[in-house]
Amino acid sequence: MRLGIDIMGGDYAPLVPLQGIAMALEHLPVDVQLVLYGNYDVINSYIKENKIDDSRLEIVHASQVIEMQDSPALAFNQKPDSSIVVGFKHLKAGLINGFASAGSTGAMMVGAMQVIKAIEGIMRPCIASMVPRLNGSYAIIADVGLNPDCKPDVLYQYAIISSKYAQFVLGIDNPRIALLNIGSEPEKGNLLAKATYEMMVQSNNFNFVGNIEGYDIFKDKADVIITDGFVGNVILKMAEGFYWLLKKRNMVDDYFAKFNFENYGGTPILGINKTVIIGHGASTPKAIMNMIIHTHKVVKAELVQKLKEAF
Repeated sequence: MRLGIDIMGGDYAPLVPLQGIAMALEHLPVDVQLVLYGNYDVINSYIKENKIDDSRLEIVHASQVIEMQDSPALAFNQKPDSSIVVGFKHLKAGLINGFASAGSTGAMMVGAMQVIKAIEGIMRPCIASMVPRLNGSYAIIADVGLNPDCKPDVLYQYAIISSKYAQFVLGIDNPRIALLNIGSEPEKGNLLAKATYEMMVQSNNFNFVGNIEGYDIFKDKADVIITDGFVGNVILKMAEGFYWLLKKRNMVDDYFAKFNFENYGGTPILGINKTVIIGHGASTPKAIMNMIIHTHKVVKAELVQKLKEAF
C-alpha cells in the first residue's frame, strides 16, 4: 500500500508533517510505503538529520505550495507543481492508494471534486466526523460542512454512505442510523427533516432508528447521525469550542479530552472515487500521525470499492 502525504500543507509545515511522518512509521504495517510530496531538499535533509528509516519513504519533488490564503480554485490551476496538485495527479493515476493533507481545505475539495470526482450514482459527497459518546464508544455525524444546503434524497444517500463507513472502517455491525431533528416524533422538524424521515423510515438500505435530538448526540442512541452540512458544522465547532474552553480554564476531563482533533487527525471525503483525508490546518505531529493512520484504515477497508458496489 502506498499513501501520499502533503508535506507542505498546514500552519506549521513542513516541520510538523515531517515529525508526524516519523511517528506514523512506528504504527503502520511494514508493507505500507509513504510518498511525501513537497520540496525534495527540505524533506531529504530532515530525514537524514533525524536518522529516519527511509526504506519506506519516497520523495516526490513539488516546487510550489498552495497557501492557506490562496483562492483554492485559482491556485489549483495556477500552481500545477504544488504538493496538493501533484498528489492528486498521482492519486488519479493510481500511483498512490490514498492522499492526505493538512493544507488548504478548499484546494483539497477542488482536487476531490474536479480530479477524483464523485462515485457514479452519488449526488453529493459528504464529510463525516467522529463523536465521542459517554460510554466510551464513538458515533459519526455527517455531513459536517461540505454541503450546507441539502435535499431529502441527498441526506438519504448520506445515510447509505455513512453506514458503510461505520461498518467497514469503524467496525460497527449493522450501524444504527438516526436523523438529527428538533424532536423525536416523526411529524417534528422543518420540511427537509420531515421529507427525509419519510424516505428513511421506508428504507431497507440501512438500519434507521428514527429522529434524535441535540442532547442525544453524545448518548448511545445511534451510531450514525445524519444532518446537512450547515447544522453539522455548527455542532462540530461547538463541540471543539467546549474542549477549548475547558483547556483554557485548566480543567482536565478524560471524556472531553476525546474532543481533541489530534486524536482523529483528519476526516475523509466520503463518496468520491479515491481515498482523500483532510487534516486540520493547525495539526500537531500527533494529529498528522493519526491522519496518516486513518488514511491507512480507510484504504485497507476498501471503502471506496464498497460504496461503488452499493451505488
